Amino acid sequence: MNKLSKWLPTRKGSNGESALQRSSGVHPMERMREEMNRMFDSFFRDPFAPLELDWPRSFQSLELSPRVDIEDRKKEIRVSVELPGLEPDDVEVDLADNTLTVKGEKKTEESEERDGYYLSERSYGAFQRVIPLPVEVEPDKVKARFKRGVLTVRLPKSERARENVRKIAVSGED
Repeated sequence: MNKLSKWLPTRKGSNGESALQRSSGVHPMERMREEMNRMFDSFFRDPFAPLELDWPRSFQSLELSPRVDIEDRKKEIRVSVELPGLEPDDVEVDLADNTLTVKGEKKTEESEERDGYYLSERSYGAFQRVIPLPVEVEPDKVKARFKRGVLTVRLPKSERARENVRKIAVSGED
């Protein structure tokens, strides 16, 4: 019995082996420990070598949730969304039931041909951010602008929302 096996809860058969060990000869947790050891060993041998992972390189660098800043100003709500590498045609902005939705997709394709090999990579990623607005806005006056990879949406507050603001007095300890 190896060191790890004594800590793993398993149901033993008549010969003392678990069902998982009988099917493959090695317990799954033992396989995972060996794989982790292999990964750490390869890292410490050459920390600058790329890790051998099972998913594509394009998936590792794909950012699917853009950063959003929301400012509540006196007369408007201002939403800024960082969308580097996208064009205005790649983005869709909707306003319904006091909820702002920003959708888009990013497609990239790279190819390289050199002596003896040809490399072609494609990646695709779609995103959607749904932003509930804290106050009622005037939908007919909303403006969106895309500049240098940043989408800025200006949502003017309704008259009723501007009137409902009250100052609350703050007191110290009693």
